[in-house]
Amino acid sequence: MFKRFIPFAYAQNIFVVSPSFFLQLGIKTILVDLDNTLDSYKAHSPRPEAIELKRKLNELGIELIIISNNKAKRVSAYAKKLDVKYLSSTHKPFKKRLLKFLNSNNLNPQTCLLVGDQLLTDVILGKNAHIRVLLCEKIVKEDQWTTHFNRLIDRPIRRYLKKNGKLKPWEEVYE
Repeated sequence: MFKRFIPFAYAQNIFVVSPSFFLQLGIKTILVDLDNTLDSYKAHSPRPEAIELKRKLNELGIELIIISNNKAKRVSAYAKKLDVKYLSSTHKPFKKRLLKFLNSNNLNPQTCLLVGDQLLTDVILGKNAHIRVLLCEKIVKEDQWTTHFNRLIDRPIRRYLKKNGKLKPWEEVYE
């Protein structure tokens, strides 16, 4: 039952993961959730860590792309400031829009890694689209009101996964 919630790897946040980890996996594209994974949902400009992450990934030839369930106005403004492609209104966990986006951008799901903070949207989307997922904790305390329901379901499942050793730290995958 819980198989659909088990990510490929787990990290406290994307900023603690060594960029060489992505290279080792053969990752060419990182599909990162915006709100509470890359930045606060209140942020209008990228935090310094996001700018530095993008710079490091670019040096390694890895493309960073934002995928979000949020509306185009929010996602496009942030993505433009970070100078990355984006997909808004992704309709996570449903795979149709994401797969269409990947296809239209000639991106291979096997060389992508999806990074997100929610089991019900990000991890399930990755499983549905056959893309490896790095699950993170949320980076700020507050959430959008639309996320509160998901968190009510997410918390006990995440506790179960942690208790039963199903969230494999990225460092263990990296070895």
